[in-house]
Amino acid sequence: MAAFFINLVRLLKAIIRSWKIPAFRSGVLLAVLVLFSGSIFYRTVENWSWIDALYFSAMTAATVGVADLSPQTDLGKIFTVLYLFVGVGVFIALFAQITRALLKLEDENGKD
Repeated sequence: MAAFFINLVRLLKAIIRSWKIPAFRSGVLLAVLVLFSGSIFYRTVENWSWIDALYFSAMTAATVGVADLSPQTDLGKIFTVLYLFVGVGVFIALFAQITRALLKLEDENGKD
């Protein structure tokens, strides 16, 4: 349990450090917009609840995949394919920035 909290603190430090970088703030905003737009789409087109729409948007963008929800309309299926490519790209870029900040933090602390 202690390792979890140590890593959580390291992650928060990396996010705080990265927040000073305009590209990181833009990446966070873009990730939020991707999740928000996906949620609005699934709420409107698939008539899902807000929670289900957000859940599916996040799971799709994170490439986790969920078996309990799937688009039933053709428009929903086409959107999901496009949304997957955009969402994956946005989140990979965001996580890459966080990883760079974590590695830089470790270098400054003299750790491996």
